[in-house]
Amino acid sequence: MKYKNAQDVLPDKLLKELQKYVSGETLYVPNADEKKPWGESSGARSYYRQRNAEIRQKHKAGRTIDQLAEEYSLSADSIRKILN
Repeated sequence: MKYKNAQDVLPDKLLKELQKYVSGETLYVPNADEKKPWGESSGARSYYRQRNAEIRQKHKAGRTIDQLAEEYSLSADSIRKILN
């Protein structure tokens, strides 16, 4: 990531306002593009969606909540939440 001096890119009024909150520290300014939902970039959302669908399918096929909890290393309460 390339750093820029705020003094070089921001108007004086905005720079003075920012300095009230963070002065002499590094500040990250996120991209103005639309923020992606949690797990979208890393693939976590897709992974958990697929895992939960698999858990539901196995439960319909006859697996008990306790069996699924042990197989997926989750608590029985977590399995119940996935099934609801």
